[in-house]
Amino acid sequence: MITENIIYCKKCLMSNARPRVVFDKNGICNACINAEEKKNIDWDFRKKEFKDIIENYKSKDGSWDCIVPWSGGKDSSSIAWKLKYEYNMNPLLVTFSPILPNSLGEHNREAMIRKGFDHIYFRPNQKVHQILTKRFFIERGNPKVAWDAGINAIPVQVAVNYNIKLIFYAEHGESEYGGKVLSEESKKIRDFTEVIEHQIGDDPNNWEMEDISKKDLNPYIYPSNVQIENSQIKSMYFAYFHRWSMYENYNYIKDKIDFKTSSHRTPGTFTDFDSLDDKFDDIYYYLQYIKFGFGRCVRDTSRFIQNGHMTRNKALQLCKKYDGEFPMHNINEILDYLDITENEFHEIIDKHRNDEIWFKNNKDEWKLKWSLI
Repeated sequence: MITENIIYCKKCLMSNARPRVVFDKNGICNACINAEEKKNIDWDFRKKEFKDIIENYKSKDGSWDCIVPWSGGKDSSSIAWKLKYEYNMNPLLVTFSPILPNSLGEHNREAMIRKGFDHIYFRPNQKVHQILTKRFFIERGNPKVAWDAGINAIPVQVAVNYNIKLIFYAEHGESEYGGKVLSEESKKIRDFTEVIEHQIGDDPNNWEMEDISKKDLNPYIYPSNVQIENSQIKSMYFAYFHRWSMYENYNYIKDKIDFKTSSHRTPGTFTDFDSLDDKFDDIYYYLQYIKFGFGRCVRDTSRFIQNGHMTRNKALQLCKKYDGEFPMHNINEILDYLDITENEFHEIIDKHRNDEIWFKNNKDEWKLKWSLI
């Protein structure tokens, strides 16, 4: 819920419209506070802790000893590469398919696999997935709710079924980017409660409907706590042990594989190397702008500021140019997948505008009540 006034972080550009973000008395968001705290972390000690942990899991017989939930993007590919070639582990890469895969994502996944990795690619029943994508686009203004459930559930299902004890996720988003941190331990250990509360929003067991039965929901259902405990699976955040930066991850992996970026700037932001594998991503981030009043450029520049790669003034200039830009790329394929007209599409989007931050001017145009720029 948004308060009476929108405020913006004094260090980055994030606002209090971001769900669960916390500001201190000086007007600094907890993502920036976390970034400052990271400067004082003894990363050599964290690395030693990491080595001690993985020593207990390393395969002695050549079997897979950990799972990396893997999109083929810069972050998960950097993790997988470091685990295999810097820490001598044998990771199994597990991908829950993008909603609408594109050739760029396919290229980057293939480039990585050809460098010596095993990979499981899970593509869910598309009849069911289309129904769920359309349902949650209409109901929540988020076409990727079911996908979020799938990317959380499938790697853990694979771990249970293949008896792999260790899963490495990327970063703890709630501390890294501003949100509700359940505990200090949750920055290191991935918790099922947090998965449901912060990433999916509810239990997929509740998604039965006229055209979708219980058995259709298998790809989205997280293994039970009992299954996980019996399997002795531990899920950890790689970024707890290694300083995290999306830009540094990109620079790392592009020197290891033929990592292709977009041929053009990504709509709504200044980057061309992030979230490249799904044709739905641009719309997903645009809907963030509709619901919360900040777009992809605010998101990206804030992360750059926090990691010392950009000044706040430069970020403001970029956001003035790009934030909130409507993505025209792939719109026809998206409309076809959702089985709606363009008019219906925009009507649905407008229903998700928060009237606490949007109003219509005398020209019947939507405008933000508060604006950073």
